[in-house]
Amino acid sequence: MTMQQDEAAIRERIGMIVEGLRAKDLDAIARVYAEDVVSFDVEPPLQHVGVDAKLKNWTNVFAMFAEIDYEVRDLRITVGGSAAYGHGFGRLSGRLGNGAAVPGMWVRATFCFKQVEGEWLIAHDQVSVPFDITTGKGVTDLEP
Repeated sequence: MTMQQDEAAIRERIGMIVEGLRAKDLDAIARVYAEDVVSFDVEPPLQHVGVDAKLKNWTNVFAMFAEIDYEVRDLRITVGGSAAYGHGFGRLSGRLGNGAAVPGMWVRATFCFKQVEGEWLIAHDQVSVPFDITTGKGVTDLEP
């Protein structure tokens, strides 16, 4: 594969996450992650190890939301051999089970991919929000 083909395949994988979230489809999301993924997500603890731990976060989100929308913006990808990384912004929004609208917030996202049997899988991801040093609180009202 060329680097352009690899980048297109990785963008397709990110698209699978977006569509899986919108459909609340854990199986679709699971197909994008390596079994031994290490995730530094916004939800405690400090790290989630393994695809099941990663999916538990989304199970919790799915239980709260009746409708989910997810958007990725400004995604940049760099490919080098059998490893690649990407970074951009993500925004989860939708409607809670009680009907309340959730306008969402933007987070920073970094993805590290590895090739496993010809497939690009996420081996590591990190999702974060900036924080105000003086208050120690996350800043969730920023937009890209």
